[in-house]
Amino acid sequence: MGSQELIYSWLGRQAYEPLWQILSARADAVGRGVDDEVVICCEHEAVYTTGRRGVDNRLEAFLPAPVVQSDRGGEMTFHGPGQLMLYPVIDLRLWQLGVKQYVHLLEASCIALLSELGINAERRCGFPGVWTSEGKIAALGVRVRGGVAYHGMALNVDVDEKWFAAINPCGLQSKVVSLSSFIEPLALPELASRWFDHFNRLMSQ
Repeated sequence: MGSQELIYSWLGRQAYEPLWQILSARADAVGRGVDDEVVICCEHEAVYTTGRRGVDNRLEAFLPAPVVQSDRGGEMTFHGPGQLMLYPVIDLRLWQLGVKQYVHLLEASCIALLSELGINAERRCGFPGVWTSEGKIAALGVRVRGGVAYHGMALNVDVDEKWFAAINPCGLQSKVVSLSSFIEPLALPELASRWFDHFNRLMSQ
């Protein structure tokens, strides 16, 4: 699809809102052709986020972490410790990718990572994200502005179930699972690097 060289950046644990602003600013710069595409990976401090429509799927009146309304697609979900974020800032026009193609590619990169780790996972038609036989293991929400995609995917590596128990994640009555339910997970920086490798390979095919 393309031959551009993607930059990779591991940022460790980050507060959600400042990182979101970094993504948004980078997307604008990429769209204007004054900065390079990048794939940022990180872990977040605990936060609940809603998408552009502001759908709030809380099951409790008071949530155990702050709520931020972001500009991504999708409904309410949790981001926080034990979860790995993959945030590509990609000019879809340069790669000649449609939005649906790109979403499927994101999901495929996560499925490839999980397969490498010995875990069977799949897409489910009409339900963005990645699923195992035990439940949903990765969530997806992107925004495309001026042809540039940002936001991305969240893979549950070792997330305390209490965070998801307070909401109906992404509006789905489905169990949310972590990588740690299947294997002893690798450290987040190592997982992030492997995920990027799969994403970069699929983008370059």
